[in-house]
Amino acid sequence: MSTKVLISGASIAGPALAHWLARYGFEVTVVELAPALRAGGQDVDFRGRTHLTVLERMGVLEELRAVGTGGSPMTFVGPDGRRLLHLPAEFAGGDLEVPRGELAQLLHRHSSTRAEYVFGDSVTALEETPRAVRVTFRHAAPREFDLVIGADGLHSTVRRLAFGPERNHVRHLGYYAATWQLPNDLGLPVGGVGLNVPGRLMSVGAAHRDPSRAGAFCLFASPELPYDRHDAAPQRALVRAAFAGLGWRVPYLLETLDAAPELYFDSISRADVPVWSTGRIALIGDAACGATIGGMGTGTAVVAAYVLAGELARARGDHRTAFDRYEKLLRGYARGCQKGGDRTGPFLAPRTAAGLRFRNALLNRRWALDRMLELGKRVSGVELPDYERELSRRSTVTG
Repeated sequence: MSTKVLISGASIAGPALAHWLARYGFEVTVVELAPALRAGGQDVDFRGRTHLTVLERMGVLEELRAVGTGGSPMTFVGPDGRRLLHLPAEFAGGDLEVPRGELAQLLHRHSSTRAEYVFGDSVTALEETPRAVRVTFRHAAPREFDLVIGADGLHSTVRRLAFGPERNHVRHLGYYAATWQLPNDLGLPVGGVGLNVPGRLMSVGAAHRDPSRAGAFCLFASPELPYDRHDAAPQRALVRAAFAGLGWRVPYLLETLDAAPELYFDSISRADVPVWSTGRIALIGDAACGATIGGMGTGTAVVAAYVLAGELARARGDHRTAFDRYEKLLRGYARGCQKGGDRTGPFLAPRTAAGLRFRNALLNRRWALDRMLELGKRVSGVELPDYERELSRRSTVTG
């Protein structure tokens, strides 16, 4: 009988893990609170040999190259619209940048033929027994699984149920960010143009795949705020309050909030979980070691999915051994990537006028910009086992 695995979360880490587990013969169910895949979101990037190796082994690298954006340039302007700083496309694009929605759809397409997906539902309780985990859902009848994996993001329900309250594992880094889509009525070019004042950034640019659409992105400094994560109305109110009184294109962009098909709003935070597994339950992606923006979370999630599935297949379902190997191999690498998220808010929206002037003056010097581009290419890596080759060799020997 195959091992039954429940994955909570169908963003990036969940479908990537479902792809690999199903490929190794596990019986996989993915449950997702949202009624469907989330189509929007910022473009995401992959950097370095480790990321690209996993994408190649998944068989999706060339498909992703076909939808690659080539990177997104970013221009910062002052209240009068005067250019303060321009960052070229390669600054944030990494080795491969793709629309987040395209990546989510591709991973779902590659895994859904062999894995069960349940949308519009979520885990509400976990009861572990010596042989299984009994899972209670918001809507569906309870079911038993051999293993449960929390791939449900920075605000993971699985982590809360199995590891304790979110406040014990997630640290606010002093900023909030929001993104939404709107018609490109302004005839904007691809890339972002943003108003930058101390502690705030509001930017907008045409979508790569559809120039008739645009994407807005804003970021603002703030202490931790109370709000309902599942209600867009108070989130829109927080964005409006944070950017009230600013000129440039800000009033127009705030007006588009109500008609936006989807609003993403969250704190810039990081998750630090001392141990990524307990019993038959484990965490992956942002639930284990997330950083909201700038921590290479997408690439780390895809790598973690590859390793976790490979270790479970290698250990023949011995979850204790597999979970231990998975964490030992990846924790240092993941934490190194995660550190970039600590710098995202202060870089994009320095809190003081002096901080803004210093950043702009530094990066308007070509040597300094070239130096930062060079440092950005020095992405740490991790030596990855070739699980499929190893398992094939083992099968040949035992057969």
